[in-house]
Amino acid sequence: MDFPSSRPTVGVEWELALVDPVTRDLTPRAAELVAEMDRRFPGHRVTREFLANTVEMVTGVHEAVPGAVADLREQLTQLYACADAVGVDLFSAGTHPFAHWGDQELSGKSSYQEIINRTQWWGRQMLIWGIHVHVGVGGRDRVWPVINAVMMQYPHILALSASSPAWEGLDTGYASNRTLLYRQLPTAGMPYQFRDWGEWEDFNRDQDRSGVINHTGSMHFDVRPSRFGTVEVRFADATMEVWEVGAIAAFIHCLVVHYERRWRDGERLPTLQQWHVAENKWRAARYGLDALVITDRETTERPVREDLDLWLDRLAPLAAELGCATELADVRRLMERGGDYELQRAAARAAGAALEPGTRTRGDAGAEEGFTQPRAWVAAVDLTVEALRRSV
Repeated sequence: MDFPSSRPTVGVEWELALVDPVTRDLTPRAAELVAEMDRRFPGHRVTREFLANTVEMVTGVHEAVPGAVADLREQLTQLYACADAVGVDLFSAGTHPFAHWGDQELSGKSSYQEIINRTQWWGRQMLIWGIHVHVGVGGRDRVWPVINAVMMQYPHILALSASSPAWEGLDTGYASNRTLLYRQLPTAGMPYQFRDWGEWEDFNRDQDRSGVINHTGSMHFDVRPSRFGTVEVRFADATMEVWEVGAIAAFIHCLVVHYERRWRDGERLPTLQQWHVAENKWRAARYGLDALVITDRETTERPVREDLDLWLDRLAPLAAELGCATELADVRRLMERGGDYELQRAAARAAGAALEPGTRTRGDAGAEEGFTQPRAWVAAVDLTVEALRRSV
């Protein structure tokens, strides 16, 4: 596995779901939408994904985050023109709040069917959408030191992006239920703390010999090297608005460049014990921007908002150099406004959803369907659909 050297470029992949304009449930019409894109905008970079209800925007390679954000806006404008013609709405969040996994259709790719054949019930539940941010690094010798260091800010990125509080009509009590769902896949989750590229190659050789890669195409680690010469951070939930994607991408871009430069200057990059990284991941998934996170190997704890403030001050000069100062500043805007999961939960509760996970209110809109409250969570879908369209 090669790893070509790269400048500190940035690229973004963003998964979107398609929902019915009336029922607000997911609709398996990605093939129609992409066909309309093919007709109207030949050469576009929108692709189909794992499920027939999903499309993915893929930016080009950009020198700075504003270019990637402009790329996404252009693709969204094209998608809206085609979605309106086809008769579907675009939806962006980590999970759909009331759709049922058993009702979904797969895309036609044989590799996706192979994953389902292997993972069965767990794989069929992957009604999840995320954002992947690629940052170019200068060579494979520093890839794993940088990845291991970036994992220290795992909870910061996850807390900012968390947008999946509900599942099958229930408030899960989590900010990012998507995180818990995705780690069910046998090739997903946190990467091992490889010391260097040689260990990574040994690992891939073992996975190839054991047939794992033949079944899945690749390892789906939360952060991984990619064949494009980038470090790919791929655990963030899909967010409701374009500017949020820009803020998260700017934070990741600055963070990777920050650590690579420290490595280049001869510093030994910091790491957390793997068990602390795992605990931080869970805390951010559970509590979002209210999480208390572990910040060093001495088990120092700090509210994630406070630690984000420190990191934003630290990265501000680098953001100015990389041309993403405005986007990085939007991280504070996101924290002040509140996370997507908070807004979705508030909309559903205003529509009658239960105040506590696993319970229901007297006479709530979904009472006849047991503990689920899909009608109340329609309000969260409405909020998300409108926020995305408004943000373009």
